[in-house]
Amino acid sequence: MSNIIRIKRGLNIKLKGTAEKILVKAGLADKYAIKPADFMDVVPKLTVKENDKVKAGTTLFFDKKSPEIKFTSPVSGTVTAINRGERRGILEIVVSPDSEILYEDFGKANPVELTKEQVIEKLLNSGLWPVIKQRPYATIAHSKDTPKAIFISAFDSAPLAPDYDFVIYGHENEFKTGVQALSKLTTGDINLSVNANSPSLSVFSEIPGTKVYQFSGPHPAGNVGIQIHHINPVNKGEIVWYVNPQDVVLIGRLFAKGIYDATVSVALTGSEVKHPEYFKVIKGCSVGKILHDNILSDKVRCISGNVLTGKTICLEGYLGFYDYQITVIPEGRHFDFLGWALPGLNKFSASRAFFSWLNKSREYILDTNYNGGHRAFVMTGEYDKVLPMDILPQHLLKAILAGDIEKMEKLGIYEVAEEDFALCEFVCTSKMEVQEIIRNGLNMMIKEMN
Repeated sequence: MSNIIRIKRGLNIKLKGTAEKILVKAGLADKYAIKPADFMDVVPKLTVKENDKVKAGTTLFFDKKSPEIKFTSPVSGTVTAINRGERRGILEIVVSPDSEILYEDFGKANPVELTKEQVIEKLLNSGLWPVIKQRPYATIAHSKDTPKAIFISAFDSAPLAPDYDFVIYGHENEFKTGVQALSKLTTGDINLSVNANSPSLSVFSEIPGTKVYQFSGPHPAGNVGIQIHHINPVNKGEIVWYVNPQDVVLIGRLFAKGIYDATVSVALTGSEVKHPEYFKVIKGCSVGKILHDNILSDKVRCISGNVLTGKTICLEGYLGFYDYQITVIPEGRHFDFLGWALPGLNKFSASRAFFSWLNKSREYILDTNYNGGHRAFVMTGEYDKVLPMDILPQHLLKAILAGDIEKMEKLGIYEVAEEDFALCEFVCTSKMEVQEIIRNGLNMMIKEMN
């Protein structure tokens, strides 16, 4: 029987626009892009130029600091643009797809019969290695390391998040093959976390080689960082890896078919979407085709990811490498008369300032308004109510702002990532960019350790 871990601290933000469990084949998009900014602590070095022909699995760039880590094209076609930003930094490599996708052949293999080195080589060459991330630092895992455990969170508790039971259904064999490949990379456990409140755990209930944990409670119960903290915390000098369930399927597909088939299911969500549902797409697709004639207003914000941790993209922008959700919400460019002092029956509140606590099942339409400005960064106790980790969040943030490496280590910097502090940013009356501060602290630690 799996272990049950109950999370008490946190906050569920119930938004309108949950995706219906209908899977639509979106077909090929007009363009696809790989964005180096999606990968933390990576310095890209191009291997292609404009007008080059590529296949799905052809290397587009690699990391200068770790040349063995390659980033490959999700489709076959022509490299039509290499867009650059300040100091000629690479923003995105754009590929226009062929009408029929051609694949690089990496060879079929049974991971059970391969050595650890052979599994790693196949993942590196195909461009699938970047789906494996590590704690500490929440960066791409180092292929020469051996983690003490690997974690897979089989559910997402973020607002309007996709249902992985629905998404993975029908891909159980590929998921099992992916787990077999991952088991070659560690001498520890493959920890699989499932939702204890899910009506059906059948998809993830019988996965050989995994140790299953059930989690219950509010968001961020589905965050892999919270699960790591409660199952096998990261101490100084230790490393754990983690992988998204859909990426486990891609790994299994690589070994079963010998190709990099980056087809995934994405949830289109949000109050400004006419028909929120699931779409079968290829990683890095332009979202324009999915959003066409499916938006209620032109004054919206399109987010690749969820409302707490996602990145703003334009209506013709590209799906992030690690994102399996597109959220569209109203743009908040209005002024509220009297602000928080005006009673609001239709307003959501993390405290009891309004009446949302009386009806916890109600869904809300929230816009992008800050509802306030920057204030003094003082102790309020708000963060502790929504962060279910045995650390002192406000003390950690102040240590980062002060650049105190020793205090950051003592206060738990090795365990955390930006997404773990997303709710802290949401409830913060000081309007601090909490996630940005955490990332700055992690980057500081990376520089210090190097």
